[in-house]
Amino acid sequence: MRAETQAVADLAAELGVWVVLGSAHPLTPPHRPHNSVYIISDTGQVVDRYDKRFCSATETLHLYTPGTEPTVFEVDGYRFGIAVCVEINFLEVFSEYATLGVDCLLLPTYPVDAIFRTRARALAAINNYWVAVCSVAQTHHLVPSELFGPDGTSLAAASAGEEIVLADLDRTDLEFHIALDLARPWRSSALDGSFYRGHHVRDPRSSDRTAL
Repeated sequence: MRAETQAVADLAAELGVWVVLGSAHPLTPPHRPHNSVYIISDTGQVVDRYDKRFCSATETLHLYTPGTEPTVFEVDGYRFGIAVCVEINFLEVFSEYATLGVDCLLLPTYPVDAIFRTRARALAAINNYWVAVCSVAQTHHLVPSELFGPDGTSLAAASAGEEIVLADLDRTDLEFHIALDLARPWRSSALDGSFYRGHHVRDPRSSDRTAL
C-alpha cells in the first residue's frame, strides 16, 4: 500500500494536481490502523491526513483505531475539510467544520442507501459550504459522486459509475450570494449568541412560562 500511495504521490507531482486519497494508515503494532484520508499536494508531498473519528461499531471493535481531530487544509485560498462515510450521521462533525471556516467539505463514502445523498445536500445548505461526495462505482445507483453548492443545489454529478466530476468553486458567484454573504455569517453570529446580544429583555411576561 505504501508503494501504491507513493506512486499516486509521484503522479500528483508530475501532473501538478492535489490528491485526496483514502487508505488504511498503519500504527505501531499491536494497534489497529486508522481509516484515513491522505492529503497529497501538487508537489507530491503528504501534507496532512484525516483519521476517521466516528468509526462504526464493527470498525472500532474489529478493524480500526478511531481518530481524534478534524483536518483542514488550504489550496489556492480555499479551505477544505474532510469527513468519511458514516460520519454524515453526526451533524456535529459538519457544524465543527463550518466553525473552522471551511469552504468545501470532502466526503469520500461507500453508501448503502439513497438517503445518504439527501443528507449530503441538506448539510451543504445548512452549513453554507460546498460538499463534494466521492462515491464508488459499485454504489452509483444509490449515490453518485456529486458536488453540492453552499445553497444545496447540485452543481455536477457523475452520470455513470466511473465518470470524473469537474466543477469550479467560486465565492464571487452571484448564485451563492445569499448562502455565502448573508446566511452563513448570520447563522454563525446567531449560534455564538452575538447577534442577539442587546436584544434580550428582562420582563415578567417573558419569564413566566405559564402566563397567557
